[in-house]
Amino acid sequence: CFCYIELYEMGWNLKDGLRDCLVAAAPYGGPIALLKAHNRRSPSARPQLEIFSSSGLPLASFPWKSGMVKQLGWTVSDDLLCVQEDGTVLVYDLLGGFKRHFSMGNEVSQSQVLETKIFHSPYGTGVAILTGALRFTLATNIDDIKLRRLPEVPGLQGAPSCWAVLTQDRQSKVLVASGPHLFILDNTACTPVTPPGLSPQASSIVHMCVSFSYKYLALLTDSGHVWMGTSNLKEKLSEVDTKIKGSPKQMAWCRRPKSQQPSAVVMWDGLLLVVGECKETIQYHLEDDSILVPELDGVRIISGTHHELLQEVPGACEEIFKIASMAPGALLLEAHKEYEAASFGKCFLSNFPPEQFVSMCKDLRVLNAVRDYTVGIPLSHTQFKQMTLQVLIDRLVYRKLYLLAIEVCRYLKTPEYQGVSRVLKHWACYKVQQKEESDEVIAKAVSVKLADAAGISYSEIATKAYESGRTELAIKLLEFEPRSGEQVPLLLKMKKSPLALSKAIESGDTDLVYTVVMYLKNELNRGDFFMMLRNQPVALSLYKQFCKHQEQETLKDLFNQDDDHEELGNFYVKASYKEQRLEARIAHLQSAVDEYYKAKNEFSAKTTEDEMRLLRFQRKLEEEKDEQLVGFSLQDTMTTLLSVGLHKHAEQLYKDFRMPDKRFWWLKLKALAEKEDWEELEKFSKSKKSPIGYLPFVEVCIKHHNKCEARKYVAKVSPEQKVKAHLAVGDVEGAAEAAIERRNESEISTVLSRCSATTDHLLVERLNRAKATVPKK
Repeated sequence: CFCYIELYEMGWNLKDGLRDCLVAAAPYGGPIALLKAHNRRSPSARPQLEIFSSSGLPLASFPWKSGMVKQLGWTVSDDLLCVQEDGTVLVYDLLGGFKRHFSMGNEVSQSQVLETKIFHSPYGTGVAILTGALRFTLATNIDDIKLRRLPEVPGLQGAPSCWAVLTQDRQSKVLVASGPHLFILDNTACTPVTPPGLSPQASSIVHMCVSFSYKYLALLTDSGHVWMGTSNLKEKLSEVDTKIKGSPKQMAWCRRPKSQQPSAVVMWDGLLLVVGECKETIQYHLEDDSILVPELDGVRIISGTHHELLQEVPGACEEIFKIASMAPGALLLEAHKEYEAASFGKCFLSNFPPEQFVSMCKDLRVLNAVRDYTVGIPLSHTQFKQMTLQVLIDRLVYRKLYLLAIEVCRYLKTPEYQGVSRVLKHWACYKVQQKEESDEVIAKAVSVKLADAAGISYSEIATKAYESGRTELAIKLLEFEPRSGEQVPLLLKMKKSPLALSKAIESGDTDLVYTVVMYLKNELNRGDFFMMLRNQPVALSLYKQFCKHQEQETLKDLFNQDDDHEELGNFYVKASYKEQRLEARIAHLQSAVDEYYKAKNEFSAKTTEDEMRLLRFQRKLEEEKDEQLVGFSLQDTMTTLLSVGLHKHAEQLYKDFRMPDKRFWWLKLKALAEKEDWEELEKFSKSKKSPIGYLPFVEVCIKHHNKCEARKYVAKVSPEQKVKAHLAVGDVEGAAEAAIERRNESEISTVLSRCSATTDHLLVERLNRAKATVPKK
């Protein structure tokens, strides 16, 4: 059982209907493209390409100025494909805007296009071409062109009687009919196939069609039989004799997704025939030239005056509306008529959640809104659920129906970032391309509309404005973008470098600042680049940090440009340490001295001069004594000289560089102890009064395990350090004497802690008595 529903009385005014027109209608109630007089080759009489909504309202119209078009078709995203005779494919949006073009290869260009089919696969929209050389070329996805040249069909002398594209196992194949033979072409082979149970009366296959889901196949033979089965040609579902042997204009499947009944529609001039499982057929007479548009759950029929839908009646509807039906749905319909309440039956059902009913009512309201004549998107509920709400919103947006899209989103309570915000962003991108209004007016309108919208990226809108030649408007829109990371790339693209740098600095994101600085470094000449950095201290500081690690010479140029003598001096000092040759190192240090004097930093200048003197002294000694010294610090040089016995040179260094007495004594003391030169150490201790005292002499001897030598210096230790010295050499009694003499409670306690109660009991008693007499603080 089938129903024939009128969708629209077409709004276009076609003088000759669809005669002599190349026509393509997009599925899911999509737009219709017409190319009138497409066979004309005269430049003075160019064909007219027109795009209409499904209700016949004009969307776009322009003269065709390119090559001869062999086929029109629509992509899954409602872009129009125009395949030319030379294999070039031009892509337009549904409002006639040119988007891009691509070629189907040199072989197609040389052999010319004989026939072409545009199909939809799991990968996207594809194009299949039969060339004049009778070879097939396939592109499965036009957004990622990978051309495939299919194997040759054996024995093919002319154009095949019919062919179709199949999608099986995520691979696109071509089914070709050549006389009585059928072949499947894939990437590697041409395989002959035979449909099971095909009528023996057939000598050739004259037409074929694949179902919307690519699962089923219908073949029409020259004997008038329609064979229907699975597209893998392994199972036959039905075969019907149409009793018409003429070649049809078009054939299409007409089957609901869950239907058990195979059915196809065959169209001849003035006649439409529906064939199914039973042997009988259903006939409809056509008054005008028409085209068939296969859909997920039916076939749309478009003529010069009307747009209709042929659909299998669902089993539920059949139960409700057949005569004298007592099915629950039929009784509910009668109740509705009596009580005029659409949801009356719900009251009598227990455990029935209302959400499904409410959801269905909302869906139907949306479908009625988009089916309206002024919108022209006739969707069934099955198609709507397959398409999804997001795709429907996109299609409304492509048609510039922003208000309706927003109302649908709000009505169905779509999450804002997927619904209203997304629509408003598209509206704003369209708004900024309008030339009639000033930048100020558009910027204000956009900011007001988008003020409360969540997740809007103003940078995308600003980019669209810039691409439309409205740079100032783009800058104004970027002021509304809260994320600097989104502002900066576009500002750089617009050559607004100073503003981009300022925004990057305001963000506080050093990585972003570095990105801008590196971009400017590559884009600007050196002088302009340095001048821009001088106006941005933060950027200049970060760039200097970069140069310290990566570009030392650039850093020097920056300091020179800024007359920063202090930093130049530091630069030369650091550079000197990288030089291997002593002359080069001293030259760098001399440059540093000059810069420090210019900076009035006498301390740094004098210190650097001292370093130069030390280097010369080290080189001289190296040459004389063959001892590695160049590059050592003053302290390490002194230690090395003392350790190798060059005491006079050490003394000279000590005097020349005015080394503090304490430091020199410490260095010499440690060096002599390391050598265990106890005789020289004793001479040194007697050379003059020690500025560091004599306890260090005791400690250094103990450290090197020479207690005997340490005792020589105990007597010279100052009174306040004598207890410590005696204890260091193990002389507890001497420590006790010194502590009692000084009457120092802390020192007495220290000595007591080192005494043994059994062996030193007399000394312990003496110390305790002395401790008792110490006055309390």
